[in-house]
Amino acid sequence: MDHFYADAAVRERLMEFLGGDSLEKASAIYITKADGQSFDPRALHLPTELNRLLDQQTDVSRSLADEESLLLHLDLEYVNFDSPLEAYRDPLWAFELQEPVVRVIEALLLKWGIRPLHVITGQGHHFVWRVRREGEVAESIRKLGPAPELAELCQLRVPAMFQSRIDLAMQEAFGGLGLLLEHVAQEVKVAASKVCAVPVEITAVHVGPGATGAREMISIDISEYGDPLHTRMVRMPFTNYLKPGLSGMEKHLGLEGNSPALRAIPLHEMDYRGALEVRKVEDSVHELARRACVRIPEQSEGTRRLLDDYLASRLRRFHEHFYSTRHDPPERWSQTYGQLPMAMLPPCVRRVLEDPNDRLLKPAGMQLVTRTLMAQGWHPRHVAGYIRSIFENSAYGWPLGWADYEAGTRADFYVRAFAGLYATGVDRLVDFNCVSTFEKGFCGKPEDAGACLDPLREQLLKDQCL
Repeated sequence: MDHFYADAAVRERLMEFLGGDSLEKASAIYITKADGQSFDPRALHLPTELNRLLDQQTDVSRSLADEESLLLHLDLEYVNFDSPLEAYRDPLWAFELQEPVVRVIEALLLKWGIRPLHVITGQGHHFVWRVRREGEVAESIRKLGPAPELAELCQLRVPAMFQSRIDLAMQEAFGGLGLLLEHVAQEVKVAASKVCAVPVEITAVHVGPGATGAREMISIDISEYGDPLHTRMVRMPFTNYLKPGLSGMEKHLGLEGNSPALRAIPLHEMDYRGALEVRKVEDSVHELARRACVRIPEQSEGTRRLLDDYLASRLRRFHEHFYSTRHDPPERWSQTYGQLPMAMLPPCVRRVLEDPNDRLLKPAGMQLVTRTLMAQGWHPRHVAGYIRSIFENSAYGWPLGWADYEAGTRADFYVRAFAGLYATGVDRLVDFNCVSTFEKGFCGKPEDAGACLDPLREQLLKDQCL
C-alpha cells in the first residue's frame, strides 16, 4: 500500500474514531463511503473491512449507530445556494463567516460542561461526543423518544445483516437525541444570529440574497436526526475529503478535477486558518495524526446538564404539544389530508404541493407549507402528517432509495424544527412574504410576488403574541 492511508498513525487514529483498539473490537456498527453519495444499504460494511475501503483511497464515514454509546453530532457548514463550490474556491471566506458561530457553540457546550471532538471538514465543522448507552443519561434520552410508532417503522428498515446490532431501543434513543440537539441548535441560532454576518439557520433552508448579493448562510445541520438511525453516519477524521467530486458538484459546474485534495482533520493546537493549510498537505496531516487523538469523548455529565436545560425550556413544552396527537392513519388520508382545498392556498404553496419532487424535499419548501397551514389553524403534527402522506405517495416518482428512509420521521423532524422556532418566538417570520419567497426560488414569476402571504403572516404573528 503506497498512498495516504499507508501511514501507521493515520490507521491508529481511524481505529480510535471507530471506538476500539482494533477493528475487531470497534463499537461502530458499520463503515461506508462518505456522504457525497446517496445512502445505499449495499455499501455498508463491517469495521473489519476498513482496509479494503482504504485501498480504494476513498473517503470514509462511520455509523452514528454504536454498540456502546449514543453519539451526538453537531454539523456546522457554510452553504451558498448560488455557488455551491464557493467553500472550496474561497475557504478562508467560508470559514471566517462561520467563526462567530463556532465561538457560540464552544461557549454553550462549555456552559453545559461538554468537551467534544472538533473536526474540520471541507465546508465546515463537526462537533462530536458520546454518552454511555447503559447509563442513566442515555436511558433518560431514550425515554424522550417522541414517536414510538415511527421508531418501529424505522426499525423495520434496518438491513438484515445489522438487525442483531441495531435494535428498537437505539432507534428510540436516536429520536430523543434529535429533540436534545434541536434545543442546542435553537440556542446556537439565537446567540449566533446577533454576531454573524449572514443568516444562521437550522438545516440548509433557502435564504434570500445578502450584502454580497449571494444567497449564502451558515447551516446548523442536525437533519440526520430526522432519518432512521441506520441510514446516518459521520465523516471520519484523517480521511480523504472527496465530496465535491462524488456529489457531482464539480462536473455540474465544469470544474472537474480542479478542487484541491483535502482531508478531514481534528482542530488540534491550531486555529481554523492553520487547519485550512494543514488539511491540504499530506505530510502535515500525517504529522498531525502522530499527536492528535480522535477518540470520541464520553460526556455523560455535561450531557446531563444539557438535558436538564432542555427539559426546563420553552422548546420542551412545544415538543410536548407537538406530540400530544398523532398523524391521521394512512387508511384515512383520502378523507382527511387529501381533502385540503388547494384553491385556498397561495400560488407558491400550491406549486410546492402539486409538484413536490423536489420542491417539498427542500427544507424551505417544508418551511413554507408549515407556516401556511399553521396560519390556517392546523396542529403542527398534522402538518407533518400531511407532508408524510405526500412523501408516501409513489406517484410523485421519489428518488431511488427513498424507501430506505422513513417519511413520517422526516416530516416530523422538519415541521417540528420550523414550528418550534415559531412557537418559542425565535422565528419572527421576517422572510414569510412574497418577495423573500421569490428570492428563495419558490415563487414562479416576479408578477406572482404580490402580497398573498401577508394575511397568513399577520395571523401567525397575532397568534404568537397570545
